[in-house]
Amino acid sequence: MNKFKLITVILVLIMVVPMAFSGGQKDSGDQVELTLGSWRTDDVAQINALLDAFSEEYPNIKVIFQPTNPPDYNATLRLQLESETGPDLMYARSYATGVQLYEDGYFADLSGLKTMNTSYSAGAKAPWSTDNGTPFAVPFVAVSHGIYYNKDIFSKLGLSIPETWAEFMSVCEKIKDAKIIPIANSLGDEWDIAEVVFMSLAPNYIGGMEGRLAYESGDRPWNDKAMVAAFAAMGDLEPYLPGGYQALSYNDSNALFATGQAAMYFDGSWSIGTFKDVDFEWSVFAVPPPSGQPGYVCFHVDAGMAMNAATEHPEEAKIFLEWLGSAKGAETLANTLPTGFFPMSNKSVTISDPHANAFLAMNNGRGTDVRLPWPKLFGGSPSGYELMMYGSIKVITGESTPQEAADALAEGLATWY
Repeated sequence: MNKFKLITVILVLIMVVPMAFSGGQKDSGDQVELTLGSWRTDDVAQINALLDAFSEEYPNIKVIFQPTNPPDYNATLRLQLESETGPDLMYARSYATGVQLYEDGYFADLSGLKTMNTSYSAGAKAPWSTDNGTPFAVPFVAVSHGIYYNKDIFSKLGLSIPETWAEFMSVCEKIKDAKIIPIANSLGDEWDIAEVVFMSLAPNYIGGMEGRLAYESGDRPWNDKAMVAAFAAMGDLEPYLPGGYQALSYNDSNALFATGQAAMYFDGSWSIGTFKDVDFEWSVFAVPPPSGQPGYVCFHVDAGMAMNAATEHPEEAKIFLEWLGSAKGAETLANTLPTGFFPMSNKSVTISDPHANAFLAMNNGRGTDVRLPWPKLFGGSPSGYELMMYGSIKVITGESTPQEAADALAEGLATWY
């Protein structure tokens, strides 16, 4: 072999050998792009930070966040999946809504993920699993419910955090006497009164998860005294809502609390960031139970992360889902998720925000449960969600008594549940 040919062979080997031992890693020109669907339009910056952290570890996989207007998410996602234009990865609603998409063939079976069994408890996986235990989404984030309160107003009026519902009513009356709106919530966006008010206080009246399971199993009628009492508590709130509450929106209620016009506000931990720049001190407390009853907190499993069964890049999508369950992924979630969204991995993480920690501290000494209708009551028409929402509204506006609202709940569910 002459010198020229020898040099040529050596150069070829220099280029080929590293490629042979590279483990198949693709160069930047072969980067795979995955899309991520979500209903959280408010979280673009935070989720992009999470995705950037993932791409630093896996530079050949880029995940692009594509959120949808929250009220439209369920319908839009189903339309996308039916038309084969759905995202590769997507936020998955818990319980019935997510199960239906899995049973219709749109969500992939994720039982093969290693971190599914090492990073999440059975309780964390349950909202995104079928009855036989097949997981269709990685547990992603949870949120908590409570009552925001203006500490400056409480201090000025000499008020203490109420421990019982009767004490809470007394606090409301004193705030009203001071010509301040006691409670910022309203009815313009109907979901608000259902999810962050009725579903926050109901566990205190029905006995938390054990009570919910008794209703679901048929051991308790849906219109028993406990359910009537929960609807009655909704009626208790009416004198303390803002003027014109029937038409005010969720954003209007946010503004009433943020501007100091309202002293308290039933809402979720997802709103912590909304009030980060207000000019008063605030914190949160748990919805007080009736006298003599144990307290419960609505700690809701908010979102799972599912994979499109028809994605063209299943291996890359699984890499991302495995990463979410890793120690590095959990720590990244804790530091990049919007404040008030809590990772569901069993990996140890640190959350520094004092308001987020105040929400988590409410769980101490109290039982926790998810929003009442989520596990079983979405599968028929009228749904339990709708019956609870409209029952609450009618009690507040005086169109129904608490007993009538509970009876309507029982009668509506009896048509299909």
